[in-house]
Amino acid sequence: MSFGIFSQHPRHRSSSLRSVLHGRRLPAAAMPALSLALLACTGSALALERSGFAAPPAGTYQLQRILSAPEGQVLDSDGSRQKLSRYTTGRITLFSFIYTYCTDARGCPLAYATFHNLKKSIEGNPGMRDKVRFVSMSFDPQYDTPEAMRNYGGKDARDTRGVPWHFLTSRTRSDLLPLLEGFGQDVSVAVAQPAGQRIPLLSHMLKVFLIDAHGQVREIYSPAFLRQEMMFNDIQTLLMEQNIKR
Repeated sequence: MSFGIFSQHPRHRSSSLRSVLHGRRLPAAAMPALSLALLACTGSALALERSGFAAPPAGTYQLQRILSAPEGQVLDSDGSRQKLSRYTTGRITLFSFIYTYCTDARGCPLAYATFHNLKKSIEGNPGMRDKVRFVSMSFDPQYDTPEAMRNYGGKDARDTRGVPWHFLTSRTRSDLLPLLEGFGQDVSVAVAQPAGQRIPLLSHMLKVFLIDAHGQVREIYSPAFLRQEMMFNDIQTLLMEQNIKR
């Protein structure tokens, strides 16, 4: 059963993760995946450093408009029904689809770890803090209730002083489907599990979408190419673009 369409933007990225996460309430089965994600990212960073790779400086390149972020109905972590555009316009947004019980070290735990560390970097730059947000949106509205998403977000979901990080779900699969199709995000139901076992359930290719303040997707990062330095520079590049237009 497929919920969406897979597409891949050709620009290549990788990631560099350095810190252990705090304040998350993860299912026990997901913790090994998070540790593996951190180790995998560290290995990728070392390989890139040895190869002499360096992210291009912010503002020395342009990010093309790939597609418009779709509109639809979502639920925030307090259970309030909102339009998705509330979370994809007005600020530069990093957006990814996840599910709380994911155990793939190169999937949802990698997205969370990358966002968590990037959030710290942005908060160390006062000129960026109030112009950026993160959004994690669930694939599974049946299991990932607003309460489950709030617990998954932990301290990051409750942080009111730093970069906003919203943990969203949807009321029904019918509400979710147009969002998956609009972003070109694939997800399929994996092999059926015995009764009472949730892991694994969903199969998907992790994508992280960089969205400008006007709701235009400007970059799509795949798991092999999530790299914190590059993402930071891309955000700065979009901020510079906004300042020029003013």
